[in-house]
Amino acid sequence: MKRKTLVLAVWLGVSLSGISQSKIDPKTIKEKMQWFADAKLGIFIHTGIYSVKGIGESWSFHNKEISHSDYMKQLNGFTLKKYNPAYWADLIKESGAQYAVITTKHHDGVAMYDTKMNDLSIVKKTPAKRDMIKPFFEELRKRNIKTGAYYSLIDWSDTDYPGFLKDSSRYAIKDDYLRWNKFRDFFQGQIKEISTQYNPDLWWFDGDWEHSAEEWESEKVRQIILSRNPLSIINGRLQGYGDYATPEQNFPVTRPTFDWWELCMTINDSWGYQPKDTKWKTPYEIITIYVDAVSNGGNLLLDIGPKEDGTIPEEQVNVLKELGAWNKKNGEAIFNTTGGIPQGHFYGPTTLSKDAKTLYLFVHGKSTGPLMIKGLDSKIENITVVGNGSKLKHKVVGKISWSPVPGLVYIDLQESAMDKYVTVLKLELDKPIKLYSGQGGL
Repeated sequence: MKRKTLVLAVWLGVSLSGISQSKIDPKTIKEKMQWFADAKLGIFIHTGIYSVKGIGESWSFHNKEISHSDYMKQLNGFTLKKYNPAYWADLIKESGAQYAVITTKHHDGVAMYDTKMNDLSIVKKTPAKRDMIKPFFEELRKRNIKTGAYYSLIDWSDTDYPGFLKDSSRYAIKDDYLRWNKFRDFFQGQIKEISTQYNPDLWWFDGDWEHSAEEWESEKVRQIILSRNPLSIINGRLQGYGDYATPEQNFPVTRPTFDWWELCMTINDSWGYQPKDTKWKTPYEIITIYVDAVSNGGNLLLDIGPKEDGTIPEEQVNVLKELGAWNKKNGEAIFNTTGGIPQGHFYGPTTLSKDAKTLYLFVHGKSTGPLMIKGLDSKIENITVVGNGSKLKHKVVGKISWSPVPGLVYIDLQESAMDKYVTVLKLELDKPIKLYSGQGGL
């Protein structure tokens, strides 16, 4: 991932955090993208040797906060002595997440599996001496959770890769194309390994900003993956050859124009384990961010950073459990729904059932009624609170018999019906939702 200090991105249809406009026709991938569209929640896992000292993943040596040699000494302390992939999968299942993405290799070049392309892996170079990916994917699949492989195209430790430190490079591609071809053979070889050995449902590339699609051979990389599994989904960080967008940390204020997207966000401010970073987001903050993403037709990919021994910090465990409890209660308004009604009709997030005959309203905090909906040109047959079944009353104000303009709907929401984080109201309509968005008047 890019460090937040380097990413001052504003969502303008194309994120500045490495997402390119897609060259892929959405119509050709719509069928395979359906599970992703329905999933709504994924868990991101940044695991690597950077957790030994609790420093920035890869960027710490690239930005010269620590020397590369000292950074790599962390290989000696990466033990995974308490790594329990079944527990990880159970926790992810409990959170309500439908997919999980784990780092197979970050920009530091350390493979989290037994790569045969070089010797730089936790299997060969650390006390852990084990492949993290295989047992984790096996446990996920036992629980019907989709598997995702994060892979950095960048490899700042490989001497055949041009980039190294922020103010120095090893060579320019134009001056030594044979060397660049050698590196391309290497990274594409690793992609073939991961594809063959683990067959991920989803590929999460990173680092594409350093080179063009031609230099990466992005179209070829896509074909390598799809030739093994035509249903594989590829994120948007492949210089235009991905399937969906991945805004990072920065929440889009307006609904993105991409057909599919996910917001990648940390629970504190760091991707990997950093004990000095205590800026933990609360369960309320995470849940409100989550429902806003879903309301806007996207997913949330929520990141955790395990320690070097394989344990997950208790603050992150707490957030996942609280999120899971909320999902268990309110999941019908989240999973297998579509993005909600346009902003302005209701002052809060919304979703719709796929037949558009049920409208869900998300009410943050203790915002008791009356709540208002504007421009709802459908009859409300029933309103209940999701999770407890309480029935609510409503009235229509300002509806004039001779005008096609609908009145204002006011819903009486009592404090006794409120969820401690986000309350969900279920509005059952007499027909697929119809909205009025005119200027009023005669």
